[in-house]
Amino acid sequence: MDNLDSTASPESQEQELSHSDKMIGIFSEPSSTFEKISKFPAKTIDWFLPILLLLIFVSISQIVIRTNPDLAYQIKQKQTEAMDKRLQDEVQSGKITQEQANQQRDMAQEQMDKMSGGVGMVFQTIGILIFGFIMFFIMTGIYFLLTKFVLKGEGTYNAAMVANGLTAYIGIVGIIIATIVSMLMGKLMPDTSVASLIGMNKLTIGGWLLAKLDIFTIWAYIILSIGLAKMFKSSSTQKYYAMVFGVWIIGGLILFFLAKTVPFLKTFSM
Repeated sequence: MDNLDSTASPESQEQELSHSDKMIGIFSEPSSTFEKISKFPAKTIDWFLPILLLLIFVSISQIVIRTNPDLAYQIKQKQTEAMDKRLQDEVQSGKITQEQANQQRDMAQEQMDKMSGGVGMVFQTIGILIFGFIMFFIMTGIYFLLTKFVLKGEGTYNAAMVANGLTAYIGIVGIIIATIVSMLMGKLMPDTSVASLIGMNKLTIGGWLLAKLDIFTIWAYIILSIGLAKMFKSSSTQKYYAMVFGVWIIGGLILFFLAKTVPFLKTFSM
C-alpha cells in the first residue's frame, strides 16, 4: 500500500480548487492559481460563469446609467452628434440629399426615444449577452491559435477559454468602479481610462493612446498572459506578455484606422 501511495501522481494527491477559490486566486495569487488549475481538466463553469457575470454587470451598468437623467442625456447627445456627422458626410459626398438626411434624423430620433424605455433595455441586454459571448469565443480563438502554433504551447481551446474567462472577474471590478465614478461625477465614463477621465475623443490618435492607459484593462491583460502561460505549460511568461499585449495594441490600431472608413467600427476602436 505504501508503494502505491509513493507512486501516485501529484495531480491525484492535490485537491482541485473550487470556483470561488479560483476567483479569489486570480486577484491574490494568479500564477499559483493558474498552475493549480492547469493540473486538472478545464471546466466549463470556469469560463462561462465569469463571462456571464461580466456581461450581466455591463447590462446593469447601462441600465443604472440610463436611469440618471444627466447621463442619459449625455448618451443621447453623443448618439445624435455621431448620427449628424454621418448624415452630413453622406450629404457632402452626394449619397443623399439634405431632405433625406433630415428624414433619417427624425426617424432615428423616434427610434432612440422608443429604445430608451423598458423594452429597449431588454433588447439592449440581449444584444450585450449575444455579442459578448461571440466576441469572447473569437478572441479566445485568436489567443489559442497564436499560443498553439506560434508559441508552441501545450494546451486546448478549453484551456484558453478558462484563462480568458477567469480574467473577466477583473473586468467586473473595472465596470463597477467606472459606473460609480459616472454616477458621482455626473459624467459618462464607459471605462476607467485616462481618455475617459479627461473626456478626450478616442477617435483621435491621442485619445486612442490615452484610452489604453486603463489600470483595469492592463491588469486584466497581465493576468491573461499569466493564465495562458500556465494553462499551456510554458516556463516563460514573457513571450505570452508580448503576444497578449501585441494582439491588444495591433488589433486596436487596425480597428482604429478601419473606423475612419467604416463608421460601424467606431464602437470598437476604443
